[in-house]
Amino acid sequence: MSITLEHVVFDCRNAAELAGFWAGVLNTQVDAESNEFFATVNKAADGPALMFIQVPEDRAGKNRLHIDFSTTGWAAEVDRIVSLGAKRVGEFDEYGAHWVTLADPEGNVFDLAEAH
Repeated sequence: MSITLEHVVFDCRNAAELAGFWAGVLNTQVDAESNEFFATVNKAADGPALMFIQVPEDRAGKNRLHIDFSTTGWAAEVDRIVSLGAKRVGEFDEYGAHWVTLADPEGNVFDLAEAH
């Protein structure tokens, strides 16, 4: 028996809006059946999809889990993602890696590392 990672789920205020941000980050589209209550990105792709579910409460505090991405076009991608609505939280050069921590429009943090 094996386990497969199917979704990374975000609780959020508006599923369609946050899915739209993340679809922009990943240069893809929000899946067709999405709405303000439930949305997915990359559901048909090989690998985990992003899922967004509307919840009544706001996020409190720092999220305990975050997604890490890497890219060879690091500076341009950071600028592009910020133009989509992300906020820069900090830039780090530790453990042999260089990355920026960003926050999505609802404050969920994620990292974008410079690929070597």
